[in-house]
Amino acid sequence: MDLNSDMGESFAAWKMGDDAAMLDLVSSANIACGFHAGDPAGMLATLRLAAERGVAVGAHPGYRDLAGFGRRAMDVSPVDLTADVIYQIGALDALARSAGTRVSYIKPHGSLYNSIAQGGAQAEAVIAAICAYDPALPLMGLAGSRVLAQARAAGLSVIAEAFADRGYRADGQLLSRREPGAVLHDPEAVAQRMVRLVREGVIRAADGRDVAIEADSICVHGDSPGAVAMARRIRALFDAEGIALSPAAGTIGG
Repeated sequence: MDLNSDMGESFAAWKMGDDAAMLDLVSSANIACGFHAGDPAGMLATLRLAAERGVAVGAHPGYRDLAGFGRRAMDVSPVDLTADVIYQIGALDALARSAGTRVSYIKPHGSLYNSIAQGGAQAEAVIAAICAYDPALPLMGLAGSRVLAQARAAGLSVIAEAFADRGYRADGQLLSRREPGAVLHDPEAVAQRMVRLVREGVIRAADGRDVAIEADSICVHGDSPGAVAMARRIRALFDAEGIALSPAAGTIGG
């Protein structure tokens, strides 16, 4: 199983997450590309740490929304969105190569991630961007979502993702962050939940029903309170259960 987290999201004097500590625990790191968060110096520093630890690097492009941390819905035209995503991947890839690593997958961020999950024009725009930049790069997206099928149809590889620290609806979709139980905080409960996901392929929804989920990667949001403690407990329980971690995107390095 792959364990990933969002990183490189600090911006100048504004600090977000503990990338150094998280990189000791995860197998893949989704690095901000400067549109929703991250500045070049901070992104480069996180990339260097990832390279030192042998952690796979993914580009984490989002809407051009620093003030809203990329979590506000935006009606970006497909032409502009394709160009924006290519621009972000290229910027991060240049920094990654200078740090001795490379971008090995693409995971859209925040509202963009949610917007494309159901397919449609914006999903097509993101897929077009990946195909134009490097069609060998997999797209990471919500397990069971339409965008993964759309990406496969376009010839891309995909990585199905589940969320350790987010609540689920009975249909396998994430609860809105505005709803109670949308963000989970108990490290032990979250870790037990993820072991069950790996062993049984199910996750407990907010209404108490079990939802079948086939996932290649598990995300712990780096900006969540207690994120490092949560990832540490997941890693410890995985180790105890004999669940090995490896990057879902495969071989990493320069």
